[in-house]
Amino acid sequence: MPAEQERLYTVDEFYDMFDKTNERVELIDGRVVMQAAPTLTHQRIVGGVYRKIADHIDAKRGKCSYFMSPVDVRLDKYTTVQPDVLVVCDPSKLDDKRIMGAPDFVVEVVSSDTLRDYRRKLTIYQKFGVREYWIIDPDEERTTVYLFGDPVNVGFYDFDKPVPVGIFGGELCITVKDLIM
Repeated sequence: MPAEQERLYTVDEFYDMFDKTNERVELIDGRVVMQAAPTLTHQRIVGGVYRKIADHIDAKRGKCSYFMSPVDVRLDKYTTVQPDVLVVCDPSKLDDKRIMGAPDFVVEVVSSDTLRDYRRKLTIYQKFGVREYWIIDPDEERTTVYLFGDPVNVGFYDFDKPVPVGIFGGELCITVKDLIM
């Protein structure tokens, strides 16, 4: 007997179910993905990266907008994600509730589901046109940076090494170890 297929949801159905809740939930390829509350280390890293990005953009009087989770990023009819930190440089992608389209810069801090950040989201972010994707892994004390271009460039940084932010031409570097001490 064939296995019953899992129900796939559209973004509109997803918003009908979860738009008025405080739950951390994403829709990836039509599948609802619940997220556990983040750890304190996770939040320290997210807050620190966000602060560094925000300070840099503000000091340069930049036109890009910066956000941290939870904020919905709608990528297509079946995918809405909530990156930990993101930068959007195209104001036409912003509406009153969410981001409509790929951010320029995305940071995900690895939680319990490493496969989601290292594989599923990596594939999604590259497919939809994110320019730069960081995976910060507290257990491995390593940041993996993907610069999606032609060719794709990948860099690995231990927590004690400064990581250049590519979308800013390396003008800003973030040392993750400084964020959690």
